[in-house]
Amino acid sequence: MSVPGLVALLFGVLLPTALRSEPVTLDGITFSDEEGGFVILEGRGRGTPADPFVLVEEIFDDERPAVLTIRGMRAAFGNRLGGAPEIGFVLVKVVRNRTGRPWSSFEMELRELKSRPSPFEDGLSFAQAAGAGRVYRSDRFAAAWQTDEPIDAVTFYDGLVRPGETVTMEIRVTDYSPNWQFYLLQRRQVPLAMRPPPSSRLR
Repeated sequence: MSVPGLVALLFGVLLPTALRSEPVTLDGITFSDEEGGFVILEGRGRGTPADPFVLVEEIFDDERPAVLTIRGMRAAFGNRLGGAPEIGFVLVKVVRNRTGRPWSSFEMELRELKSRPSPFEDGLSFAQAAGAGRVYRSDRFAAAWQTDEPIDAVTFYDGLVRPGETVTMEIRVTDYSPNWQFYLLQRRQVPLAMRPPPSSRLR
């Protein structure tokens, strides 16, 4: 095999593996980038409002959703949000855009099964029971729009994250019947189907 051919083979086989990190476990909850397309650089925190789970990531795939695998949710973990009895935690994501395109929006979708959207009956959501008390924050997007049916998703929009720039977003995840493994699908530049109401402006 020629040298150029060997180089191409090594990039095609080894590069995807090199751009993955070891899973990050925080207070019994494990976060993994094993699906590829992004890498977790570090993690910290306890999942509470005062000390949220913080994941620092880089997304380098222009096309595919960056699928974060989350494991370890049990009833014993408890409710780190306070108030309602469901299991839950606060998650702050610090994401660097390592793709070649700017992001005009950033959508996150929760799924218990990677192959299909999360139904209402599974109890998994972005703190749906909190109603008007739901909290979404971002330093680069000025607004957020949540969708409870037919999918569990929140879309941050009204902003721009250029290649090389970093965006910080805060979400709250709850589950009335916790599944040991679930997924957070992360999509960029997702078109909005309707104009969100003024109440979607971030606090």
